[in-house]
Amino acid sequence: MTSAELRRRLIRPGLRAVPTPRTNPFAFGYLTLLLGTTLYARFGDPDTVHRLQSLSSTDAHNLLAHPALSLVGSGLWVAGPVWMPYFWAFALTVAPLERRIGGLRALGVFGAGHVTATLLSQGVVVAAVATGHAEAGLLDAMDIGVSYGVLASLGALAGLLGPTGRKVALGAGVALIGHQVVGDADLVTAIGHPAALAVGVALWPVVRGGGPRRPRRSWGGRVAAWAGLRPVPRSS
Repeated sequence: MTSAELRRRLIRPGLRAVPTPRTNPFAFGYLTLLLGTTLYARFGDPDTVHRLQSLSSTDAHNLLAHPALSLVGSGLWVAGPVWMPYFWAFALTVAPLERRIGGLRALGVFGAGHVTATLLSQGVVVAAVATGHAEAGLLDAMDIGVSYGVLASLGALAGLLGPTGRKVALGAGVALIGHQVVGDADLVTAIGHPAALAVGVALWPVVRGGGPRRPRRSWGGRVAAWAGLRPVPRSS
């Protein structure tokens, strides 16, 4: 493959897949918001950051006291000090989903995964504490981040891909969940992550109703389709 072919087939499509305000207003806007809160969490007053994140946490006590505030607020932060992994997560899941079904419906998928997985996982926490299978401190454990929405977007996107792409997408989701369960035995995410992926899969009938199914493509066309791009014409 020549350098010109490499640029035409890989580099240029990859650059076009990056979320922009024109192609992905929802994904780009959300990433910009998360970048802002991540920078504030790193450089802002530590006490103020802790208070804001504690107020935004979707732990069981917050959900009972102010459910709407915690459900919305928890999605304004990333779990950890690094933003870049979420850029790639959005670029590979939320952005291509938005290109296919539109920003509002992508927001709906993201929100459905975030809310459903949060409520289910915290319900399991409450049941575990009530039956003595978990310590009461888990009811106040910090729970913020956007991983549920990202996994729901991945699950929904899989339903718009061909058989091979669908297996790859779902396999990647299952692998990520398995790695998390093995590496960090956290009850909340052990329930919430698979639940979020399942929400995305359950929404296949909804996302598939956004337009006619596309014809089968060559390998290069499939890569472009994954990124939500127009196929690149071949040179003679």
